[in-house]
Amino acid sequence: MSLTLLYIGRHTPTIEKLGNYQGFHLILEESGFHAFSRLKATKICPDAILAESNLPGARVTDVMNHLRPLFSEPVPFILISDGYNREDAVKWLKEEIQDAYTTEPDVEKLEKRILYLKTHFKKDNYSKMAFAEYKTPLIKRTFDILAAGTALLLISPLLLLIIIAIRIESRGKVYYTSKRVGTGYRIFNFYKLRSMSTGADAKLKDLKHLNQYASDQTETEAECSECARLGHACSPVLYIENQQICERQYLKIKKEKNSAAFIKIKDDPRITRVGKFIRNTSIDELPQLINIIKGDMSVVGNRPLPLYEAELLTSDQWVLRFLAPAGLTGLWQTKKRGKGKMSDDERKGLDNKYALNYSILRDLQIILMTIPALFQKENV
Repeated sequence: MSLTLLYIGRHTPTIEKLGNYQGFHLILEESGFHAFSRLKATKICPDAILAESNLPGARVTDVMNHLRPLFSEPVPFILISDGYNREDAVKWLKEEIQDAYTTEPDVEKLEKRILYLKTHFKKDNYSKMAFAEYKTPLIKRTFDILAAGTALLLISPLLLLIIIAIRIESRGKVYYTSKRVGTGYRIFNFYKLRSMSTGADAKLKDLKHLNQYASDQTETEAECSECARLGHACSPVLYIENQQICERQYLKIKKEKNSAAFIKIKDDPRITRVGKFIRNTSIDELPQLINIIKGDMSVVGNRPLPLYEAELLTSDQWVLRFLAPAGLTGLWQTKKRGKGKMSDDERKGLDNKYALNYSILRDLQIILMTIPALFQKENV
């Protein structure tokens, strides 16, 4: 069954591309006024509205706000633009526009995106979900405080002994603080007992060849041949580390290089002897009980990620993991711990699965599964 799209604008190549695609039934109007008149008269509710960002005589957000009251349920509103930067994208999201594409978008990807928006944002629009602060359910928050507070009281003698051992073996602070990205891309200070020698972060770039999630491949050129042929971006433009790249080329580079978002180094030489013990037993994670009491995390959820990992997980199929609570333990830790190499796609897939299905009963099951996982050989 084809999707009904209302297209507002005059860009002939884009109109022809959308009109020739079998998955779309296209309704054309040149202006927001004509679109409003037609929708009001016909009572049509399209599956999505695509509007050019430079409509004559009106701001595209005004057109959007004028059309939305006509519908009984949310309709995705997508911009078509000759080009845009990161600031434009952020502004449009805040103005409750669901997505933006350059002219002549990839129609198959656009179809999948619209189906995704229709499935996941029935009750609320995309921008409200993306920018609203996540509210932990009361029963989950109550359990987190009771569990974390009780655990801290019970393990305080053990923590004291470990702290002394860390201080004896090497100089520096006994705890480690890093910036992590949790629910809704919120950044917070993440606490761990120090398991590495001081200055470990500075040595990371020299050890990337040992990353378990990466493989050695020939580096692909960042310039897209299809963009060069067309004279404009062939797919949505991404901004990664202040560099502009089309989504098609980014995915191609990632596939060919198997570049991993996650970093995990086997037999990491930066780990101390005490550090190896507290990692294998997950004792180094215990200060995160403080994060739980503060409300940064939950007992069960998706692991909060370092900034360099989170900034790579912005494509549509992976942002879902950030709609779940951040947690001390989670689904992928119990499923994959001790079972050897795990791809980043497997890990992110388990994160998404939890985001879609988490509940207090499922949390209790994961906690019970975590206990035997702690005694398995490989640390996660």
